[in-house]
Amino acid sequence: MYKRRWVGVIAIMILNIVAGMSLVWFGPIADDTVDEFGWTLDQVNWLGNCVNVVYLPCAAVVPWLYSKLGLRRTCYIGALIFLASAWIRYAGTADGLSTGGSYALVIVGQILSGVVQPIFQVLIPGYSEKWFDLRQRTTATMLMSIANPIGVAVGQLISPLIGTPRAGLLVLAIIYSASLPCVFFVSDAPPTPPTRAATQRNPSFASLARAMLGREPVDQPTYMTVRQRMDFAILTLVFGVLVAAVSAFSILSAQDLEPFGYSDDLAGLMGATLLLVGIVTTAVTAPLFDRVFTHHLALTIKVLCPILGGAWLALVWAVHEGDTGGLFALMAVIGGTSLTMLPVAIELAVEATRNADASSALLWASSNLFGVIFVLAEGALRAGPDADPPNNMRSALIFQGAFVLGTVSLVYLIEGRQTRRAADEQAHARLRQHEMAETPRPPRSPASMKSLSSLKEAVFTTEDTAAL
Repeated sequence: MYKRRWVGVIAIMILNIVAGMSLVWFGPIADDTVDEFGWTLDQVNWLGNCVNVVYLPCAAVVPWLYSKLGLRRTCYIGALIFLASAWIRYAGTADGLSTGGSYALVIVGQILSGVVQPIFQVLIPGYSEKWFDLRQRTTATMLMSIANPIGVAVGQLISPLIGTPRAGLLVLAIIYSASLPCVFFVSDAPPTPPTRAATQRNPSFASLARAMLGREPVDQPTYMTVRQRMDFAILTLVFGVLVAAVSAFSILSAQDLEPFGYSDDLAGLMGATLLLVGIVTTAVTAPLFDRVFTHHLALTIKVLCPILGGAWLALVWAVHEGDTGGLFALMAVIGGTSLTMLPVAIELAVEATRNADASSALLWASSNLFGVIFVLAEGALRAGPDADPPNNMRSALIFQGAFVLGTVSLVYLIEGRQTRRAADEQAHARLRQHEMAETPRPPRSPASMKSLSSLKEAVFTTEDTAAL
C-alpha cells in the first residue's frame, strides 16, 4: 500500500465536511433567518430539503461519471460547482434585493451544493476498496463516511455563533473556497492494487439494477442471490430512515426545541452533540471491525438498532421544559449508535452487491429521499399557535420515533454474509501459498531472514491478482 492513500482520505474528508455544512446551516437559525430576510419557516426548511431532493437524481449519475471520466476528473467538476454554489448563495444576501429575489439566489446555491454532495460522498467505499487492504478498509470507510456528519455538526455549531444570517453566508462561502484545493489530492487508483477486489473494474449502476431484478448473469461477479437482494433492500431502507432521522432533527432542531424554552444556541449544541459523540464512538470502534469483529458486521447492526429505535421514541417524552440533561444524554446515545453503524452498513452493502459505487449511491439516495419525507411530514405536523406550547412539534416527534422503531425491526431479517471479504481472503491465502512454495528454505543468517520477511510482506501485483 502507498502512503499517499491517507492524503486522499484527508482530502475527501475535508470536502465532505464542508459539503455537509450547508444541509443544516439554516436549521438552528431558522427564526433569525425568517426575521432578517422575511421568508417563512417552510421556505427556510426547503433550504435544507432541496439539498436532499436534488441528491436523488445526481446519485444515479455519479457512478456513470466515475466510469466515464474517472474519479479525479469527476472531482474537478464537483469543485467548480462547489465554488459556484457558495458565491451564488452569498449573492442572495445583497442589499436591495426583493424577498423573492434573495430567496431564489440562496435556494439555487443550495441546489448546486446538493449536486456536489454525491460526487464526494458516493466515492467513499470505492476509494477504500481501491487503496486499502482488509486490515484497514473499514477504518478508511469510517473516516470518510463520518466527515459529512462532522460537517453537519460544524454547521450547527457555527451558524448560530457568527452573528447575523447574512454574515454567516459570507463565512460559509469563504470556507467553501478554501477547501477547493483538496480535489488535487484525490487519485483514481494506486499503481498496484492491495486486494483482489481492488483489481476488479468498477461495475456500472445498471449492473446493480439488473442484479436486483434477478437479470444479472450468474457468471458475473455482481450476480446476487435472492438472499443478497433481500439483504441489500433492507439495508437500503433502514440506512435511509436512520440517516434521514438525524438529518431531519438537525434541520428542525430549533423548531423542535424552542417552543419548550430552549434557545437557538442550545438547540444547535444538542444537534452537534448527537453528531460529535457519534464521531468519537465511530473513531474508536471502526478499527475493531477491521481487526477483531471482521466477520460480525450484521450482528453489530442487529445489536445496536433496537437501542437506537428506543432512543428516538424516547424523545417523545424527553422534549419538554427543563430536561436539558436528559436531552443531551439521548443525543449522545443516538449519535453513538447511529454513526457506529454508518460505515458498517456501507461496507455490508458492498459485501452484498460487490458494487461499491452503485450501492453507496443507492444508500445515500435513500437517506435523502426519506430526509425529504421526514422534513415535509414533520413540518405538516407542527401544532398551531393556539397549542400548548404554541407551534410545538410533539406530533412530529411521535411520527419520527414510531417510524424509526418500526423500520429498525427489519434488521433481524438480514443474513449479512460477507462474500467480498471471503473472496479477498481466499485470494490472499492462495497468493501467500504460491509465494511460500516458490521460496527456498532460508538459511538462519539474520540477513536472509530479513530478506524473507520482506518477501512475505509483498502485496498483490496486478498480474498475480488477475491470474487469481
